Amino acid sequence: MEDKFGRIQLPRRSFLKSAGALTLTPLISILPFRASTANLASSILTKAIPATKEMIPIIGMGSWLTFSVGGDEKDRARCVRILQAFFARGGAMVDSSPMYGSSQAVIGHCLTKLDSPAGLFSATKVWTLGKSFGINQMASAEEMWGVKQFDLMQIHNMLSWRTHLETLKEWKAQGRIRYIGITTSHGRRHEKMEKALLEENFDFVQFTYNMVDREVEQRLLPIAKERNIAVIVNRPFQRGGLFDMVEGKTLPDWAKEFDCENWAQFFLKFVVSHPAVTCAIPATSQVAHMHENMGAAYGKLPDKDMRARMLRYFSDQI
Repeated sequence: MEDKFGRIQLPRRSFLKSAGALTLTPLISILPFRASTANLASSILTKAIPATKEMIPIIGMGSWLTFSVGGDEKDRARCVRILQAFFARGGAMVDSSPMYGSSQAVIGHCLTKLDSPAGLFSATKVWTLGKSFGINQMASAEEMWGVKQFDLMQIHNMLSWRTHLETLKEWKAQGRIRYIGITTSHGRRHEKMEKALLEENFDFVQFTYNMVDREVEQRLLPIAKERNIAVIVNRPFQRGGLFDMVEGKTLPDWAKEFDCENWAQFFLKFVVSHPAVTCAIPATSQVAHMHENMGAAYGKLPDKDMRARMLRYFSDQI
């Protein structure tokens, strides 16, 4: 189908379904981005990291599947353009993991092509068993990214988290990383995560939250706010499932009240408007979708009453 500029585009959900075969996907021609009046007239929205009050943009970038393209030159060139668009729109946090195939190596390649943007907030993870394996894995990440200090190192899916936490405390004291985090996804391990957040002092926590997966509103989000822990939200589109639910549906006119132009921004603005959420990290394989995603970091955010209205409208559509 064509977008409003006459470009041939795959629906967001269809493109996500094909992400596992990205090396076979042809490049899509993208015209220069046309910023909305609201975006031109305002600066990017940021929130404070509670531990330090450092401000970061509310929309970051994930890299699961989308940047795992190996050595394919065309796909790597596309990833460079995606990351370039991200930084051009004021983005900072780029999140990855050793679990994400070749994503870390590809990110490192892109950063060399972009001359390591000064605004980068580098976030990756340790995902292995054992102290020595964790150290080796994180050292490998430094080499792939080409950074001497990660802004954030997270323990992925709580794997061997007590062991890795001791290493991360040491690295933070040495200045090798700036912040320590812990993650989960798929709505799993919430009870274990709750205990970990109450027992230890983490700077960041990452978990799944979106208009369908809202269990974290009950305990994890309130605990993070109470404990002054920054919250990163993964799967804000439910791996593209939310787009399936509203396929063919019309965005409500009142979405303009909080500067929302498309469904991607509707879903993202709902997530990042929660008082305890610091940043959301949607992933994408298209430059046009990156511009849509980053648009959620501009203009107004919905308040409590508007968030309730958004939920009611979304529920009526599915």
